[in-house]
Amino acid sequence: MADVESEVVLRAPDLPAVRSRPSDPASLELEIERTRAELARTIDAIAHRVSPRQVAQRGVARIKGNAEHVVQAVTDLVGGTARPSPARPGERRGPEPAQAVSPVIIGVGAAVVVVAAVILWRRRRR
Repeated sequence: MADVESEVVLRAPDLPAVRSRPSDPASLELEIERTRAELARTIDAIAHRVSPRQVAQRGVARIKGNAEHVVQAVTDLVGGTARPSPARPGERRGPEPAQAVSPVIIGVGAAVVVVAAVILWRRRRR
């Protein structure tokens, strides 16, 4: 024979499962308390995720990771590559990898300095 206190799961084809709960007041109060606790945990997790401090920390961590990746890539390009074998008589070769990248690094450095100067200039004008 079916137990009156057991949960029955009702399903419709396109709807999520619906659980029928016992109508016992003590069971209802217990279910309400469980739902409140779960809702409180969910709200705390959302508040933690969207707090300005957490958003800033995640952004800083992402920027640090990207910066480390860029530094490693530039290091590999400038100093981490093996030197090619010397050219044979009559054979022409392009510039060394470090020589080819040097103007790029200088250009990026100059651009960073210009952007920093513009930002400082605008802040002082305010």
